[in-house]
Amino acid sequence: MTNRITRAMGFPLVWWALAATGPDLVAQSSPPVRVDGSSTVYPVTEAVAEEFQRANPGTRVVVGISGTGGGFKKFCRGEIDICDASRPILASEMEQCSTAGIEYIELPIAFDALTVVVHPSNDWVKEMTVADLRTIWAPEAQAKITTWRQVRPSWPDRPLKLYGPGADSGTFDYFTEAIMGKAKSSRGDYTASEDDNVLVQGVAGDRDALGYFGFAYFAENRNRLRAVPIVDPAGKPQAPTEENVMSGAYAPLSRPIFMYVNKSSLKRPEVRRFAEFYLTKGSELVREVRYIPLPPDAYAKGLARLRAGEVGTAFGGHAETGLHIDELFNRTLRTTPAPPPAPETKPDSPKER
Repeated sequence: MTNRITRAMGFPLVWWALAATGPDLVAQSSPPVRVDGSSTVYPVTEAVAEEFQRANPGTRVVVGISGTGGGFKKFCRGEIDICDASRPILASEMEQCSTAGIEYIELPIAFDALTVVVHPSNDWVKEMTVADLRTIWAPEAQAKITTWRQVRPSWPDRPLKLYGPGADSGTFDYFTEAIMGKAKSSRGDYTASEDDNVLVQGVAGDRDALGYFGFAYFAENRNRLRAVPIVDPAGKPQAPTEENVMSGAYAPLSRPIFMYVNKSSLKRPEVRRFAEFYLTKGSELVREVRYIPLPPDAYAKGLARLRAGEVGTAFGGHAETGLHIDELFNRTLRTTPAPPPAPETKPDSPKER
Protein backbone atom coordinates (compact mmCIF):
# COMPACT_ATOMS: atom_id res chain seq x y z
CA MET A 1 0.00 0.00 0.00
CA THR A 2 1.33 3.42 -0.86
CA ASN A 3 1.45 5.85 2.02
CA ARG A 4 -1.57 7.84 0.88
CA ILE A 5 -2.67 9.00 4.32
CA THR A 6 0.57 10.38 5.70
CA ARG A 7 1.40 12.49 2.68
CA ALA A 8 1.36 16.20 3.40
CA MET A 9 -2.26 16.80 4.33
CA GLY A 10 -3.88 19.98 3.13
CA PHE A 11 -1.99 20.11 -0.18
CA PRO A 12 -4.38 19.52 -3.09
CA LEU A 13 -3.54 17.09 -5.82
CA VAL A 14 -2.83 19.90 -8.29
CA TRP A 15 0.89 19.14 -8.12
CA TRP A 16 0.26 15.41 -8.71
CA ALA A 17 -1.98 16.12 -11.68
CA LEU A 18 0.56 18.46 -13.25
CA ALA A 19 3.34 15.95 -12.83
CA ALA A 20 1.22 13.15 -14.24
CA THR A 21 -0.06 14.98 -17.32
CA GLY A 22 2.64 17.46 -18.26
CA PRO A 23 2.20 21.20 -18.84
CA ASP A 24 1.26 21.00 -22.54
CA LEU A 25 -1.49 18.44 -21.95
CA VAL A 26 -2.79 20.34 -18.93
CA ALA A 27 -3.10 23.49 -20.99
CA GLN A 28 -5.26 21.66 -23.54
CA SER A 29 -7.41 19.72 -21.10
CA SER A 30 -10.80 20.63 -19.68
CA PRO A 31 -11.17 22.28 -16.24
CA PRO A 32 -10.31 20.04 -13.29
CA VAL A 33 -12.77 18.00 -11.30
CA ARG A 34 -12.87 19.93 -8.04
CA VAL A 35 -13.33 18.02 -4.77
CA ASP A 36 -13.09 19.35 -1.21
CA GLY A 37 -14.33 18.55 2.27
CA SER A 38 -13.70 15.86 4.84
CA SER A 39 -10.19 14.89 5.94
CA THR A 40 -11.66 11.48 6.83
CA VAL A 41 -12.82 10.85 3.27
CA TYR A 42 -9.69 12.40 1.77
CA PRO A 43 -7.57 9.18 1.70
CA VAL A 44 -10.26 7.40 -0.32
CA THR A 45 -10.77 10.28 -2.75
CA GLU A 46 -7.04 10.83 -3.15
CA ALA A 47 -6.57 7.13 -4.01
CA VAL A 48 -9.48 7.17 -6.48
CA ALA A 49 -8.21 10.41 -8.04
CA GLU A 50 -4.76 8.95 -8.62
CA GLU A 51 -6.12 5.81 -10.28
CA PHE A 52 -8.64 7.80 -12.32
CA GLN A 53 -5.96 10.17 -13.62
CA ARG A 54 -3.77 7.23 -14.62
CA ALA A 55 -6.70 5.76 -16.56
CA ASN A 56 -7.70 9.15 -18.04
CA PRO A 57 -4.57 11.09 -19.08
CA GLY A 58 -5.28 14.79 -19.44
CA THR A 59 -8.07 14.83 -16.87
CA ARG A 60 -7.18 16.59 -13.62
CA VAL A 61 -8.72 16.02 -10.20
CA VAL A 62 -7.96 18.58 -7.49
CA VAL A 63 -8.67 17.37 -3.94
CA GLY A 64 -8.67 19.75 -0.98
CA ILE A 65 -9.33 19.37 2.75
CA SER A 66 -11.54 22.03 4.32
CA GLY A 67 -13.39 19.69 6.67
CA THR A 68 -16.95 18.55 5.98
CA GLY A 69 -18.48 21.86 7.02
CA GLY A 70 -15.94 23.88 5.05
CA GLY A 71 -16.49 21.64 2.04
CA PHE A 72 -20.26 22.16 2.12
CA LYS A 73 -19.75 25.94 2.27
CA LYS A 74 -17.77 25.76 -0.98
CA PHE A 75 -20.17 23.22 -2.48
CA CYS A 76 -23.27 25.33 -1.79
CA ARG A 77 -21.52 28.34 -3.35
CA GLY A 78 -20.90 26.31 -6.51
CA GLU A 79 -17.12 26.44 -6.11
CA ILE A 80 -16.57 22.67 -6.24
CA ASP A 81 -18.10 19.73 -8.07
CA ILE A 82 -18.00 17.17 -5.26
CA CYS A 83 -18.08 17.51 -1.48
CA ASP A 84 -16.51 14.76 0.63
CA ALA A 85 -18.45 14.38 3.87
CA SER A 86 -18.05 12.30 7.01
CA ARG A 87 -21.66 13.04 7.99
CA PRO A 88 -24.86 13.70 6.05
CA ILE A 89 -25.69 17.21 4.88
CA LEU A 90 -27.30 19.38 7.58
CA ALA A 91 -30.54 21.35 7.33
CA SER A 92 -28.72 24.70 7.19
CA GLU A 93 -26.53 23.40 4.35
CA MET A 94 -29.57 22.07 2.49
CA GLU A 95 -31.07 25.55 2.69
CA GLN A 96 -27.86 27.21 1.50
CA CYS A 97 -27.67 24.88 -1.50
CA SER A 98 -31.33 25.42 -2.29
CA THR A 99 -30.94 29.21 -2.18
CA ALA A 100 -27.99 28.96 -4.58
CA GLY A 101 -29.85 26.57 -6.89
CA ILE A 102 -27.44 23.71 -6.19
CA GLU A 103 -28.98 20.24 -6.56
CA TYR A 104 -26.94 17.34 -5.15
CA ILE A 105 -26.77 13.58 -5.36
CA GLU A 106 -25.94 11.88 -2.06
CA LEU A 107 -23.71 8.82 -2.41
CA PRO A 108 -22.51 6.69 0.53
CA ILE A 109 -19.04 5.37 -0.32
CA ALA A 110 -17.81 3.44 2.74
CA PHE A 111 -18.18 2.80 6.44
CA ASP A 112 -15.78 4.11 9.05
CA ALA A 113 -15.13 3.19 12.67
CA LEU A 114 -14.52 6.48 14.45
CA THR A 115 -11.58 5.50 16.67
CA VAL A 116 -10.64 6.66 20.17
CA VAL A 117 -6.87 6.41 20.65
CA VAL A 118 -4.25 6.70 23.37
CA HIS A 119 -0.47 6.46 23.47
CA PRO A 120 0.83 2.84 23.38
CA SER A 121 2.51 3.28 26.77
CA ASN A 122 -0.81 4.15 28.40
CA ASP A 123 -1.26 1.04 30.56
CA TRP A 124 -4.33 2.06 32.55
CA VAL A 125 -7.05 2.46 29.92
CA LYS A 126 -8.25 -1.01 28.88
CA GLU A 127 -11.64 0.13 27.56
CA MET A 128 -13.93 3.15 27.83
CA THR A 129 -17.66 3.57 28.18
CA VAL A 130 -19.81 6.20 26.51
CA ALA A 131 -20.16 7.73 29.98
CA ASP A 132 -16.37 8.01 30.29
CA LEU A 133 -16.22 9.83 26.98
CA ARG A 134 -19.10 12.05 28.02
CA THR A 135 -17.30 12.93 31.25
CA ILE A 136 -14.20 13.89 29.32
CA TRP A 137 -15.71 15.79 26.39
CA ALA A 138 -18.81 17.47 27.86
CA PRO A 139 -18.88 21.29 27.64
CA GLU A 140 -19.02 21.48 31.44
CA ALA A 141 -15.76 19.48 31.64
CA GLN A 142 -13.83 22.44 30.26
CA ALA A 143 -11.04 23.47 32.64
CA LYS A 144 -12.47 21.05 35.25
CA ILE A 145 -11.77 17.49 34.07
CA THR A 146 -8.02 17.78 33.62
CA THR A 147 -6.64 14.48 34.98
CA TRP A 148 -7.29 10.83 34.23
CA ARG A 149 -8.24 10.14 37.86
CA GLN A 150 -11.19 12.52 37.55
CA VAL A 151 -12.65 10.23 34.90
CA ARG A 152 -12.18 6.98 36.86
CA PRO A 153 -10.75 6.83 40.40
CA SER A 154 -8.71 3.74 39.44
CA TRP A 155 -6.84 5.68 36.76
CA PRO A 156 -3.69 7.63 37.70
CA ASP A 157 -3.50 11.24 38.77
CA ARG A 158 -1.86 12.26 35.51
CA PRO A 159 -2.72 15.18 33.23
CA LEU A 160 -5.33 14.48 30.56
CA LYS A 161 -4.21 15.91 27.19
CA LEU A 162 -6.94 15.99 24.56
CA TYR A 163 -6.75 16.05 20.76
CA GLY A 164 -9.74 16.18 18.42
CA PRO A 165 -11.16 17.54 15.16
CA GLY A 166 -12.05 21.20 14.76
CA ALA A 167 -15.57 22.60 14.60
CA ASP A 168 -15.73 22.42 10.77
CA SER A 169 -15.15 18.67 10.88
CA GLY A 170 -17.90 16.15 10.21
CA THR A 171 -16.08 13.80 12.58
CA PHE A 172 -16.51 16.41 15.33
CA ASP A 173 -20.23 16.67 14.51
CA TYR A 174 -20.70 12.90 14.51
CA PHE A 175 -18.72 12.25 17.68
CA THR A 176 -20.51 14.94 19.68
CA GLU A 177 -23.91 13.75 18.46
CA ALA A 178 -23.07 10.13 19.31
CA ILE A 179 -21.56 10.83 22.72
CA MET A 180 -23.30 13.98 23.94
CA GLY A 181 -26.60 13.60 22.09
CA LYS A 182 -26.12 16.99 20.43
CA ALA A 183 -23.84 17.89 17.53
CA LYS A 184 -21.09 20.39 18.36
CA SER A 185 -21.66 20.01 22.11
CA SER A 186 -18.08 19.79 23.37
CA ARG A 187 -15.51 21.35 25.61
CA GLY A 188 -13.23 23.70 23.73
CA ASP A 189 -9.97 23.44 25.67
CA TYR A 190 -8.26 20.79 23.56
CA THR A 191 -5.86 20.73 20.63
CA ALA A 192 -8.14 20.94 17.59
CA SER A 193 -7.30 20.47 13.92
CA GLU A 194 -9.03 19.64 10.64
CA ASP A 195 -5.81 17.81 9.73
CA ASP A 196 -5.99 14.35 11.29
CA ASN A 197 -2.24 13.91 10.96
CA VAL A 198 -1.78 16.74 13.46
CA LEU A 199 -3.94 14.76 15.89
CA VAL A 200 -1.95 11.58 15.22
CA GLN A 201 1.30 13.40 15.93
CA GLY A 202 -0.10 14.86 19.15
CA VAL A 203 -1.30 11.58 20.64
CA ALA A 204 1.74 9.63 19.43
CA GLY A 205 4.02 12.08 21.19
CA ASP A 206 2.35 12.21 24.62
CA ARG A 207 1.75 9.33 27.05
CA ASP A 208 -1.10 11.26 28.69
CA ALA A 209 -2.96 12.02 25.46
CA LEU A 210 -6.38 10.92 24.22
CA GLY A 211 -7.82 11.68 20.81
CA TYR A 212 -10.31 10.55 18.18
CA PHE A 213 -10.45 10.45 14.37
CA GLY A 214 -11.26 8.14 11.44
CA PHE A 215 -10.05 4.54 11.54
CA ALA A 216 -7.73 4.91 8.53
CA TYR A 217 -5.49 7.30 10.43
CA PHE A 218 -5.20 4.84 13.30
CA ALA A 219 -4.60 1.89 10.99
CA GLU A 220 -1.78 3.73 9.24
CA ASN A 221 -0.18 4.52 12.60
CA ARG A 222 -1.00 1.49 14.75
CA ASN A 223 2.66 1.15 15.77
CA ARG A 224 2.43 4.63 17.33
CA LEU A 225 -1.12 4.54 18.74
CA ARG A 226 -3.47 2.18 20.58
CA ALA A 227 -7.20 1.98 19.83
CA VAL A 228 -9.48 1.91 22.87
CA PRO A 229 -12.38 -0.60 22.81
CA ILE A 230 -15.76 1.00 23.52
CA VAL A 231 -18.16 -0.76 25.88
CA ASP A 232 -21.44 -1.64 24.15
CA PRO A 233 -24.90 -1.53 25.82
CA ALA A 234 -24.48 -5.17 26.88
CA GLY A 235 -21.31 -4.30 28.79
CA LYS A 236 -18.86 -5.89 26.33
CA PRO A 237 -15.82 -3.93 25.07
CA GLN A 238 -15.88 -3.71 21.27
CA ALA A 239 -12.81 -2.88 19.19
CA PRO A 240 -13.08 -0.85 15.97
CA THR A 241 -12.96 -3.74 13.50
CA GLU A 242 -14.68 -4.43 10.20
CA GLU A 243 -16.64 -7.30 11.74
CA ASN A 244 -17.92 -5.11 14.58
CA VAL A 245 -18.88 -2.30 12.22
CA MET A 246 -20.72 -4.61 9.82
CA SER A 247 -22.59 -6.32 12.66
CA GLY A 248 -23.49 -3.06 14.39
CA ALA A 249 -21.56 -4.06 17.55
CA TYR A 250 -19.24 -1.05 17.38
CA ALA A 251 -21.88 1.40 18.44
CA PRO A 252 -22.34 4.29 18.51
CA LEU A 253 -19.09 5.20 16.73
CA SER A 254 -19.49 3.42 13.37
CA ARG A 255 -20.75 5.63 10.57
CA PRO A 256 -21.18 5.94 6.81
CA ILE A 257 -19.05 8.41 4.86
CA PHE A 258 -20.23 10.15 1.69
CA MET A 259 -19.60 12.14 -1.41
CA TYR A 260 -22.11 14.71 -2.65
CA VAL A 261 -22.10 15.44 -6.38
CA ASN A 262 -23.40 18.70 -7.84
CA LYS A 263 -25.99 17.52 -10.39
CA SER A 264 -25.17 20.38 -12.73
CA SER A 265 -21.49 19.36 -12.73
CA LEU A 266 -22.48 16.00 -14.23
CA LYS A 267 -23.05 17.80 -17.53
CA ARG A 268 -19.27 17.83 -17.77
CA PRO A 269 -18.12 14.40 -19.01
CA GLU A 270 -15.00 14.36 -16.83
CA VAL A 271 -17.03 14.85 -13.63
CA ARG A 272 -19.49 12.13 -14.60
CA ARG A 273 -16.65 9.75 -15.49
CA PHE A 274 -14.90 10.43 -12.19
CA ALA A 275 -18.07 9.87 -10.11
CA GLU A 276 -18.84 6.63 -11.96
CA PHE A 277 -15.22 5.50 -11.61
CA TYR A 278 -15.46 6.18 -7.84
CA LEU A 279 -18.48 3.91 -7.50
CA THR A 280 -17.20 1.12 -9.75
CA LYS A 281 -13.52 1.01 -8.72
CA GLY A 282 -13.57 2.72 -5.34
CA SER A 283 -14.45 -0.29 -3.20
CA GLU A 284 -11.00 -1.82 -3.77
CA LEU A 285 -9.33 1.45 -2.81
CA VAL A 286 -11.60 1.88 0.21
CA ARG A 287 -10.13 -1.31 1.65
CA GLU A 288 -6.61 -0.30 0.66
CA VAL A 289 -6.81 2.86 2.76
CA ARG A 290 -8.28 0.84 5.67
CA TYR A 291 -11.92 1.81 5.56
CA ILE A 292 -14.78 -0.67 5.23
CA PRO A 293 -16.38 -1.09 1.79
CA LEU A 294 -20.14 -1.12 1.44
CA PRO A 295 -21.72 -4.33 0.13
CA PRO A 296 -21.42 -4.63 -3.69
CA ASP A 297 -25.14 -4.04 -4.18
CA ALA A 298 -24.83 -0.71 -2.35
CA TYR A 299 -22.33 0.56 -4.92
CA ALA A 300 -24.65 -0.66 -7.69
CA LYS A 301 -27.53 1.27 -6.10
CA GLY A 302 -25.35 4.34 -5.79
CA LEU A 303 -24.38 4.12 -9.45
CA ALA A 304 -28.05 3.78 -10.42
CA ARG A 305 -28.90 6.83 -8.30
CA LEU A 306 -26.11 8.82 -9.96
CA ARG A 307 -27.14 7.86 -13.49
CA ALA A 308 -30.80 8.59 -12.77
CA GLY A 309 -29.89 12.00 -11.31
CA GLU A 310 -31.85 11.36 -8.09
CA VAL A 311 -31.28 14.40 -5.88
CA GLY A 312 -31.71 14.95 -2.15
CA THR A 313 -30.68 13.31 1.09
CA ALA A 314 -31.97 10.28 2.96
CA PHE A 315 -31.29 11.95 6.30
CA GLY A 316 -33.55 15.00 6.33
CA GLY A 317 -30.80 17.40 7.38
CA HIS A 318 -30.44 16.15 10.94
CA ALA A 319 -27.63 14.27 12.64
CA GLU A 320 -28.12 10.55 13.17
CA THR A 321 -25.94 7.87 14.72
CA GLY A 322 -25.98 4.08 14.85
CA LEU A 323 -27.17 3.56 11.27
CA HIS A 324 -26.90 0.09 9.77
CA ILE A 325 -25.61 -0.34 6.24
CA ASP A 326 -29.02 -1.60 4.99
CA GLU A 327 -30.64 1.76 5.82
CA LEU A 328 -28.53 3.81 3.44
CA PHE A 329 -30.63 3.18 0.31
CA ASN A 330 -33.97 2.27 1.86
CA ARG A 331 -35.14 5.78 2.65
CA THR A 332 -36.98 8.39 0.60
CA LEU A 333 -34.74 11.23 -0.56
CA ARG A 334 -35.62 14.73 0.63
CA THR A 335 -34.69 18.09 -0.86
CA THR A 336 -36.07 20.10 2.07
CA PRO A 337 -35.21 19.57 5.75
CA ALA A 338 -37.38 17.20 7.77
CA PRO A 339 -38.82 18.35 11.12
CA PRO A 340 -36.22 17.94 13.88
CA PRO A 341 -36.53 14.59 15.69
CA ALA A 342 -37.64 14.52 19.30
CA PRO A 343 -34.72 14.73 21.77
CA GLU A 344 -33.40 11.30 22.67
CA THR A 345 -31.95 10.39 26.05
CA LYS A 346 -28.70 8.48 25.73
CA PRO A 347 -28.88 5.44 28.05
CA ASP A 348 -25.80 4.44 29.97
CA SER A 349 -24.37 0.98 29.40
CA PRO A 350 -24.42 -1.52 32.28
CA LYS A 351 -20.83 -0.62 33.19
CA GLU A 352 -21.38 3.11 33.16
CA ARG A 353 -21.75 5.11 36.29
